[in-house]
Amino acid sequence: MNTLSTRTASLPAATHFDRWWHSSGTWVEPANQRRGGESGVQLLQPREPSHAPLYCKRQSGHLYRSLLHPFGRPTILRELQAYRALARIGVKTPKLVYCAARRQQGHWQALLVTEALPGFVSLEQCYASTPSAEFRHALLQQLAATLARLHQAGWQHGCCYAKHIFVKAQTGRQDDVQVEIALLDLEKSRRRWRSKDAARHDLRQLARHRGAMPEADLAVLLQAYQSAVHGPAGVLRP
Repeated sequence: MNTLSTRTASLPAATHFDRWWHSSGTWVEPANQRRGGESGVQLLQPREPSHAPLYCKRQSGHLYRSLLHPFGRPTILRELQAYRALARIGVKTPKLVYCAARRQQGHWQALLVTEALPGFVSLEQCYASTPSAEFRHALLQQLAATLARLHQAGWQHGCCYAKHIFVKAQTGRQDDVQVEIALLDLEKSRRRWRSKDAARHDLRQLARHRGAMPEADLAVLLQAYQSAVHGPAGVLRP
């Protein structure tokens, strides 16, 4: 058995893996068949009320293939790489609790456990609640800055949907709206040689899967993205 994990602990890796693998929770993304295997996400409630709930992504035989891994590798390990890379460039993601993969009898199993994001809602939920103009302006500016930072570091989200972008708003000292952005579901994230290729892919994808975001707000987002990357000249189009 081969096991890869994000951390070393006093208990054997298999013990930790089995504990998470057999954990019980509420399915928020029921296990479904894709990529030649199965993947699903459960919400795990903490034993201590003061602790954050956890999300456990559990995959079996769910692989991606590349030149380095022509025979397949768990997509969760690619997601782990993206989590670490985004942390280095200052893009917020859920806190990583546990990540590991093991191969038993020629079959891959993989786990990714993260903390819930307190106070955050998805961009999809945000627009469904008809946010104020002031909040939308702050949101679009911060989202543009976050995506620009991601792309300029050579990373592409790969699944840039409104349901995978999470937003938290709070009022600042001057009663202004301050927004924090977090990115989720990074299993399709990858490096791109050219940042403009990453930008083109993600912005087009978000334009198609932006939920209730109106066309006018999409235009504001693209203009803010352009300013974050190149300055005010020109306008990006999805």
